[in-house]
Amino acid sequence: MTASLIGFAAIFLMALLRVPLAFAMGLVGFVGVGWVIGWPAAYANAAQVVYETGFAYTLSVIPLFILMGNFVARAGLAHELFQAAYAFIGHVRGGLAHATVLACAGFGAICGSSIATAATMSRVAYPSMKKLGYSDELSTGVMAAGGTLGIMIPPSTIMVIYGIITETHIGKLFAAGVLPGLLTMVLLMIGIVFVTSREPEHAPAAERMSWAQRWSALRGIWGVLMLVIIVLGGIYGGLFTATEGAGFGAFGACLFALLRRRLTWKILLQVLVESARTTGMLFTLLIAASIFANFVNFTSMPNDLRDWIVGLGLSPTLIVMAMMLIYIVLGTVMEELTMVLLTIPLFFPIVTSLGFDPVWFGVLIVMIVQIGLISPPVGMNLFVLNALIPGVRLNQIFSGCWPFVAIMVGVLVLLVLFPGISLWLPSFMA
Repeated sequence: MTASLIGFAAIFLMALLRVPLAFAMGLVGFVGVGWVIGWPAAYANAAQVVYETGFAYTLSVIPLFILMGNFVARAGLAHELFQAAYAFIGHVRGGLAHATVLACAGFGAICGSSIATAATMSRVAYPSMKKLGYSDELSTGVMAAGGTLGIMIPPSTIMVIYGIITETHIGKLFAAGVLPGLLTMVLLMIGIVFVTSREPEHAPAAERMSWAQRWSALRGIWGVLMLVIIVLGGIYGGLFTATEGAGFGAFGACLFALLRRRLTWKILLQVLVESARTTGMLFTLLIAASIFANFVNFTSMPNDLRDWIVGLGLSPTLIVMAMMLIYIVLGTVMEELTMVLLTIPLFFPIVTSLGFDPVWFGVLIVMIVQIGLISPPVGMNLFVLNALIPGVRLNQIFSGCWPFVAIMVGVLVLLVLFPGISLWLPSFMA
C-alpha cells in the first residue's frame, strides 16, 4: 500500500515538473516493480509489456480508426452532415446550434475522436453561426459539447483503450454507447432550447429552405450512411470483428476521399503522418500505463482499497457514484486520458468485485471523459477551439460550456441509476 501511494505521489510530482505523462508512469512503474519484487522482474515486465503491446492484433484497431477519421475529415463529409441538418432545422431559433450537435453525432459515428470532431466543427459550423449573429459563448459551447459525442457514439477510441486495458469485449462496448450517445445528443438539444429561450438574441433564426433544397442536402450524406452501415452494422451483425471493421472503414473512407478528388499525394502523406503520430502517442501512453498498472497490481493497494470501501457499508450504487464524483473533480485538473489510465487499475477491480458489468462501467468512464473534455480549466476541447478560433477569448468559451457540463452530469446520473440504458443493446449480442 505504501509503495503504491509513493508511486502516485511521484507521478503527480513529475507532472507538476512538466515531465510527459508517458515517461512519468513508465519510469515510476519500472522503478516500483524493481523495488517491490526485484530488478530482474522489472526488466522482464517492461520488455513483456512493450512486446505484447506492439504485436497485439486487437490493438491494430486504434490506428485504423484514427486513419478512418482522418480520411473522413479530408473527404469533407462533416460539411455535408452540417448542411443536411441545417437545411431541415436552421430556420428555428437556435437551429444552427441544433444542426451542429446533429452533425457532431453523425461525424462521431465515423470518426471516434472528440477533439477531431470539435476541431472539424470549428471550421464547418462556426463561420455560419458567426455570420448569422450567434454569440461566441453559445457557438463555442455547442461545438465543445457536441464534439464530445465523438467518443460516446461508436466507434470510439476511448472505448477501445478501455476495452484493451480491462479485457472487455469492444463490440459490446460499442453497442453500449449508442443509446447513451443519442440520449446525450437529445438532452444537449433540449439544453439549447432552454438557453436560447432565455437569451433569444444569442441565436437568431436562419432562412427557411425549400423541400427541394432539403432533399438535395440529404443526398450529400450517403457516404456517411454507407460507412456507418458497413462498419457498425458489420460489427454488430457478427460479420467481422472490431479490428476488421476498422480496416473496412479506413478503406471506405479512403475511397470516398478519392472519389471526391480530395486526396492528393501531399494530403495522403499528411494523413498518414498525422495518423502515425497520434497512434505513437497513444501506444506510448498504453505501454507506460500497463507498466504502472502492473506495479500497482504487485502491491496490496487494489485489495486494501476494495476492502476499505466495502467496509464502509455503503450500497454498491453509492460507491460507484462516489467514484464518479472523484472523477468529475479530477477531470477539472487533469487531462482526461491521463486520469483514466491512472485510475482504472484502482477502480476497475472494485467495480467488478461489487458485481457490476464492466461494459456498463466503461460507458460511465466515457461519460466522465466527455465531462472532463469541456470542464474548465483544463478541458481539451475548450483549448482546441481557443486555438482554432483566435477571435474568441478563453473566458467566453468557459462561460458558454457550463450549461452543457451540467447537462452531461445529469446524463451521468441517469446512466448510473439506470444501467439498462447502456446494457440493453449489448444484451442482444452473443
